[in-house]
Amino acid sequence: MGFMYILICADKTFYVGGTRDLLYRLRQHKRGEGAEYTKRRRPVRLVYYEEYPTVAEAFWREHRVQGLTRSKKKRLISNGPGVGVDDDTTLFGAVV
Repeated sequence: MGFMYILICADKTFYVGGTRDLLYRLRQHKRGEGAEYTKRRRPVRLVYYEEYPTVAEAFWREHRVQGLTRSKKKRLISNGPGVGVDDDTTLFGAVV
């Protein structure tokens, strides 16, 4: 299983990533152990994610979404799963 996800950073930029374990990766980002990009822009908040049968499909989707304009990413976020997920909620039954 794989996930493509979008974070919003403290400076209001988006970070698009892909992973096998979304919960683990989110915790890394929040601790500043994730990507260099998000490490310098904390706090970050999950605003969108998609689940795929394989990590290869998730990484393919990650690269497609990275190429979208900011306005298209905003539209994707407003219409899809993961909207409103933040520190005060749970993801897959675990506190993020």
